[in-house]
Amino acid sequence: MKTARRTTVLAVLAAAILVAATTAFAAKPGPGTSTGSGTVFAPNPVAELQNQSLTDQKDADYAALAPAYHRVVLTNLDGSGFLRGDWANILSETGNPAYSPTNEFHYRRDDDRFEQVMAYYWVTEAQKYIQSLGFGSRLRPVNMESQDIRINQYGADNSFSWDKKDMMKFGKGGVDDAEDAEVILHELGHAIQDSQQSPFGYGFGFEARSIGEGFADYWAVTVADVLAPTPDPACVADWDSVSYTSTTPHCLRRVDLNLHYPENVNPNSVHSTGRIWSRALWDIRNALGHVKADTLILQAHFGQRDPSMRQLAQSTVAAAQSLYNTATANTVRAQFEARGIL
Repeated sequence: MKTARRTTVLAVLAAAILVAATTAFAAKPGPGTSTGSGTVFAPNPVAELQNQSLTDQKDADYAALAPAYHRVVLTNLDGSGFLRGDWANILSETGNPAYSPTNEFHYRRDDDRFEQVMAYYWVTEAQKYIQSLGFGSRLRPVNMESQDIRINQYGADNSFSWDKKDMMKFGKGGVDDAEDAEVILHELGHAIQDSQQSPFGYGFGFEARSIGEGFADYWAVTVADVLAPTPDPACVADWDSVSYTSTTPHCLRRVDLNLHYPENVNPNSVHSTGRIWSRALWDIRNALGHVKADTLILQAHFGQRDPSMRQLAQSTVAAAQSLYNTATANTVRAQFEARGIL
């Protein structure tokens, strides 16, 4: 009797284990399930809706924000059910990691998983844009890896890209930084420049760091304008900046200010000085269109280590000549000359 009961119990346990294993297996999208869907801002509520009265309201999801949510396709997922893939990897987060057995990631901003979807989507789409320009095929790859990202794990209202760890980290405070696609793209701009140098890391001098901030601002607005154009594309991080700016339009910075080298160099601020560089890049984009401009701007970063503005401007002119022709190179040179850089 004992033996028969033990056999029955073992059989029940074995069946339970099999059911649990089958259920666990079924709860994952499975290898090769590389697409899904998610909800994001495109690029952010203030930029899209042109409503300067929107505020954070402690992460509240309120009615005025409803038109700013967009259902998008998420691509290049690894089939794990988490937001991990070919070009973006949500490495860690505050709260629960976003998980879906069907690759459906639909949250609102009052759920911290919303920022995870934002970061995954915008970093992935930016890398796909880079590849559409020829990088990784006819040109050398640019940051062609699964970019590690930490969400809401920096207590201050700030974010950063850390070259030594090859990792992007987004903060909280005011509007959570990863709610604004242009903040995500700005930090990705730093990771891009770092990835183009060997050893890893793009520049340590004042002008190189100013270039880095200027390029990151430019990268934020050029990609946002390609993927989700808005009426005032030159305004950087309209949504994030509602928490720390009092004038309108709300902008972290602008890339279209009439600044000139060296008069507008601010030796105490790489962010302020970087606006000279971002204006030159913005003028190149306006003159050539985003495809040519972004291709030659990215190409110019290769082979530069801690450049001055003049040095990288010369490299950018050379990239225009090599990739296109003399007329294009002359157009690029003219924009740098107009800013006093050349």
